[in-house]
Amino acid sequence: MSNPPDLVILNGAVMSFDPDRPRAEALAISGGWILAIGSTQEIRDLAGAGTRVIDAGGGSVLPGFIDSHVHLFAGAAELDMLDLLSVRGFQALQDAVRAYAAERSDDPLIMGVAADYEILGPGQTATRQDLDRILPDRPMALMSSDHHTVWANTAALEKAGILHGGAVPEGSEILMAPDGTAAGQLNEAGAFGPVLALSALGGRDLLGYVTGADPEPPATAQERAHDKEIILRGLNHCARHGITGLHNMDGNFYQLELLSELEQEGRLPMRVQVPMHLKNFDPLDRLNEAAEMHRTFRSDKVWSGRVKMFLDGVLDSYTALMLEPYPGKPETCGDPVFEIEQFNEACIRADAMGLQISVHAIGNGAVRRVLDGYEAAQSANGRRDARHRIEHIEVIHPDDLPRLAHLSVVASLQPMHSPRGGLFSPYVPGDVLTMDQIKHAFAWRAIRNSGAKVCFSTDWPIVPVDPMMSVAAAVQGVPLPDPWLDNGQDLTQTLASYTRDNAWLEFNEHRKGILKPGYLADVVIMDRDLVRAPSETLHEAKAQVTICDGQITFANSA
Repeated sequence: MSNPPDLVILNGAVMSFDPDRPRAEALAISGGWILAIGSTQEIRDLAGAGTRVIDAGGGSVLPGFIDSHVHLFAGAAELDMLDLLSVRGFQALQDAVRAYAAERSDDPLIMGVAADYEILGPGQTATRQDLDRILPDRPMALMSSDHHTVWANTAALEKAGILHGGAVPEGSEILMAPDGTAAGQLNEAGAFGPVLALSALGGRDLLGYVTGADPEPPATAQERAHDKEIILRGLNHCARHGITGLHNMDGNFYQLELLSELEQEGRLPMRVQVPMHLKNFDPLDRLNEAAEMHRTFRSDKVWSGRVKMFLDGVLDSYTALMLEPYPGKPETCGDPVFEIEQFNEACIRADAMGLQISVHAIGNGAVRRVLDGYEAAQSANGRRDARHRIEHIEVIHPDDLPRLAHLSVVASLQPMHSPRGGLFSPYVPGDVLTMDQIKHAFAWRAIRNSGAKVCFSTDWPIVPVDPMMSVAAAVQGVPLPDPWLDNGQDLTQTLASYTRDNAWLEFNEHRKGILKPGYLADVVIMDRDLVRAPSETLHEAKAQVTICDGQITFANSA
């Protein structure tokens, strides 16, 4: 071997996910590619005078984590917002908001995130009057943990022009009080978009989520530069957790352009796929934008090729589409975002264009409609290796389990969404879900056993982007009462679903997600051997070094 490697990793517990050599101790990297894998002595012998040597200290060495479901711009922006994840009760909320607002005298909107649906107390829904008692004179809004509901005070509703209601797209709702004014709760992006537009970012951080469009009017040069630094901050935050790749779920040309600029400047620390986001109020001819994104952005680190859609809301606000009425709200089965014919035609067109499709579907009714749409696409266009995805699948009807594998549909799941993850309380039978539906809720084991491909992710900023929290939730989790079933996952299959399988999901299985000579050098070194560590400590595991494209993007200096 004429040239020594740029970097070698020694004394590691290498999990390669290469069936020909699943375990090793060390590897060598050169020019952004894995050069060799083997024993510590074998790899040490390859090093030259200029080779950088990293001692893994017995920690796991894995392919870099790929988080296949994130909202990058929003997650990056929210790193600077008021975190309400652990706040409960009026007094605690008041103290947190007033302290934060005092430090943000120039902010046009005081924004709290990760708010619980019962942040004021069990059975209490926050109203604009409740929030007025906390901050009466400045616009203020609280975003729910699932990002499908916002609670706003009177100042925010008035400034956004929706204090007395307004037109919203299907699937969104401004809850109204008996006096004809907005009660304060805004369900789904079509309702809360005008409030978020009041922020210092002008709502640009959520444009790919709310409308799927670029800023209008176009962002100024100063705004672009500011937004690019926010995205970079979010990317560096992800790199700290061992992440080398992201599949964004918000899509527009604006984000692709900012990411491409970072790549050209040599500052992009990971690989990012950005979809075209098709909304229910869009003409289907907008899919031509998806094709243009796919043609324009095709680098190893910034690319498109996917269409994202929403088919329903979330369980907590009774907007997830169910096959039967909600037991606690029997007048509704939830809200379908797309009409059946419209959705099926969107699937047929996108599939015919050779694009991958990913659809948010939480309720069992939404899951069935997505499967029907993918089946319609196959009937119209023939079968191909499409790797279409369903995002979330929080409840599935048992009749639809075999359809996942039959249609070659990927189950894109988020372990921390389940109450097994410990962040969210389990649903009590008889309100959101029935006893029988709970048995088919967050059914990771049944889905995997059905033969369907399973991939794991976080949905950041819905939950923290740290992959090990989700790994721990899938493998260890917290005990749940009857009738909840044990959907625990094996550690190796869970790590594979966060690395190798997510590389496959993006059609990169031939060069990513496996530690093997000739594959891209995307690697994470953990602070312990994950296989030998007690499962109850998995959530504590941290990335020590993150390497993307052969470059160190994070190193723990502690």
